[in-house]
Amino acid sequence: MKPRQKKFMYIFSALALLGMAVGLVLYALKDNVSLYFTPTQVHNGEAPQGRAFRIGGLVQEGSVKRASDGLTASFEITDTHRSIPVVYKGILPDLFKEGKGVVAQGKVEADGVMHADEVLAKHDENYMPPEAADAMKKAQEAKAVENTGKPKAVPVAK
Repeated sequence: MKPRQKKFMYIFSALALLGMAVGLVLYALKDNVSLYFTPTQVHNGEAPQGRAFRIGGLVQEGSVKRASDGLTASFEITDTHRSIPVVYKGILPDLFKEGKGVVAQGKVEADGVMHADEVLAKHDENYMPPEAADAMKKAQEAKAVENTGKPKAVPVAK
């Protein structure tokens, strides 16, 4: 082989190996990607069916119920417009309270209930991720339009 052909073969082989490595990494991460949705988005069918995702919002006042086994809890997550029932079997975080921010990760079953594998409570009352703040604002605006028929600006705490 000519030196020029050898050089081309080395470059081609290196690019092929790099492409395979990137493909394998992306394939491995595919199942670990967890998307974030609000209860309104879940209600509208925007959340993936049969896949785990995260849902965030506030724990609905008066919705927390604990089973007699001491581990199973059911509650509702709301974005002030829609609510999604959640069932979680495990120890809830110390900061988990009604009216406070929460993120649950799991799947929504055919019955419309999210069966959570993990529940995270918000640490700081003043902090809210920008995506969550935007989603809450949109849900509140949608609720205002639904109730009055006119768009109305709704302030959201940051």
